[in-house]
Amino acid sequence: MLLRRVQVVAALAWKAHPAATVGSAVLGVLTGVAPVATAWLTKLVLDALARGGGLVALLPLGGGLALAGLAAIVLPHVSVYVEGQLRRSLRLLIYDRLFRAVNRHPGLSRFENPAFHDTLQLAYESSHNAPDRLVVGALAIGQALITLSGFVATLFAVNPLMVAVIVVAALPSVRIQLVLSRRRAEVMWEMTPAMRRQVFYGELLTRPEAAKEVRLFGLGDFLRTRMLDEVRGINLTERDVDRRTLRSQGVMALVGSAVAAGGLLWAILSAASGGITVGDVTVFVAAVAGVQAAMTTIVSQWADSHNALLMFGHYTAVVESEPDLPLPAVPTALPALREGIELRDVWFRYSEEHPWILRGVNLFIPSGGTVALVGVNGAGKSTLVKLLLRLYDPVRGRITWDGVDLRDASPDDLRRRIGAVFQDHMDYDLTAAENIMLGDLTAAGDRDHVHDSARQAGVHDAIAALPRGYDTMLSRIFGDRGGQAGVSLSGGQWQRLALARAYMRRRQDLLILDEPSSGLDAEAEHEVHTGLRRYRGDRTSVLISHRLGTVRDADLIVVLSDGRITERGTHDELMATGGEYARLFILQASGYETGDADGYGTGDADGYGTGNADGSESGDEGPGDSLRTATPSTRSAGR
Repeated sequence: MLLRRVQVVAALAWKAHPAATVGSAVLGVLTGVAPVATAWLTKLVLDALARGGGLVALLPLGGGLALAGLAAIVLPHVSVYVEGQLRRSLRLLIYDRLFRAVNRHPGLSRFENPAFHDTLQLAYESSHNAPDRLVVGALAIGQALITLSGFVATLFAVNPLMVAVIVVAALPSVRIQLVLSRRRAEVMWEMTPAMRRQVFYGELLTRPEAAKEVRLFGLGDFLRTRMLDEVRGINLTERDVDRRTLRSQGVMALVGSAVAAGGLLWAILSAASGGITVGDVTVFVAAVAGVQAAMTTIVSQWADSHNALLMFGHYTAVVESEPDLPLPAVPTALPALREGIELRDVWFRYSEEHPWILRGVNLFIPSGGTVALVGVNGAGKSTLVKLLLRLYDPVRGRITWDGVDLRDASPDDLRRRIGAVFQDHMDYDLTAAENIMLGDLTAAGDRDHVHDSARQAGVHDAIAALPRGYDTMLSRIFGDRGGQAGVSLSGGQWQRLALARAYMRRRQDLLILDEPSSGLDAEAEHEVHTGLRRYRGDRTSVLISHRLGTVRDADLIVVLSDGRITERGTHDELMATGGEYARLFILQASGYETGDADGYGTGDADGYGTGNADGSESGDEGPGDSLRTATPSTRSAGR
């Protein structure tokens, strides 16, 4: 397993920058040879001086010694430059592959799984430094092995016993370092949830989205304490590992010092008795120091590389993971929607540990028709939308598009045919134009298209009045390239910007509107829904809204309750039956008419108010429901 990861990193380094890879290897060899050459040339110079050698003998040796010393000084600096080139190229390639792998997951199941987020966090961190550590470690180990081989040969020529003593003394250090590196990798995995919670609390304390409530409710000290508790837990775990490392390395350092002292004493006594020359003493001392330094480098770099390889396993786990939804080998092309979309006995739950969210749903959405989904929070409306987008697959049953099972089609092909506006839309820290053009990247260069979409959403005038118009950065935390601070929009303006993003897509067959006007006042909501009716035209539409007045003109209204369809029909038909829909509609309408305090908002009887039919605002049934629920951690890329 570890050998395979080494091969992966080596292949990545070669692909990233072949010239720098070869250059680093060559420089490593030369850097490893330089200290051995310096030691031997020093011995030869001293022995020549002791014998009374003349200039003819000393000049070549002195010149060689000067060149070896120069190489020992210059080569490390050149190596740092070349290795830097390699690291930068490697990092770019590593990030590219990591996020290509992330984008390869067409569904949401991985992104709503805490264990995957832990793995992804460690994959991101290891992709940042593990390849660097492995490349640098491999080069350092290779260089140290060359130096070690030269000095071992030197020691063997002077005193073979010292070679055995030094190698045997180093073996326990190798074992200890490997054990410690494995423990560090385990600790990183154990600490990852705490580290993510620390970041989460830190974002709550600093992100502008949370600042109002944090100050209103006096949450600053509470959140700071929570964050510091996580940091203390992380510190305790790291301290335990550091203590074990200190104990182990301290013992090994004492053993190494004792071996070096014993060898030095032997060399001095042997030289005094005439057993070896002064040059031999010099090269012996250099060899002992060089062998110990090389062994230390090899052991420490191998331990660090071993730890990096273990951490790099999270990267390979993400990069090599299969898509979270099964993809057909040969996708069936989706035709333009002519008949409709059908849900046949659809059952769904997020896992075997979760309850059923949808229970045997049968529904036909006719081409060109508008179907409204109505129900209290948790009824299954947004989960049904996730299935229509194929962010999940049904556990049982099937969904077809003009008879083609969505499982047999490409998710990308499906989503190109769908436009959508969600209540928990994203607010991107980008310019106003970029926020809109994200709705259709193929039309990104068409400013007229962007402006027209903004006009349809009723936000053009607001954008045009910004300091730099459509090029104004919409962010509280980033400025534009000229250094000018970004501008923040109101909630209603952001909602209209999301609508403009949907209007960018003009070739879609299906339009999904999930509370598209939740952030707007009554007059603006009426305006938006009027525009949406015109825009929908003969498009197939699915509309979700708690404000029942906005769905009364739908061709079909479907009432979901506890994951089942309990009522279906037109507004007039459902009102005539006197069921749940009629009860909620009358309850909401009475709130508008009387202006009571039940929290159903204000506005006219058509439902363009500010409340929900069940007296609540938003929310749904899924774990980490990304279509309905936003947290600082999931919305941090937005506002």
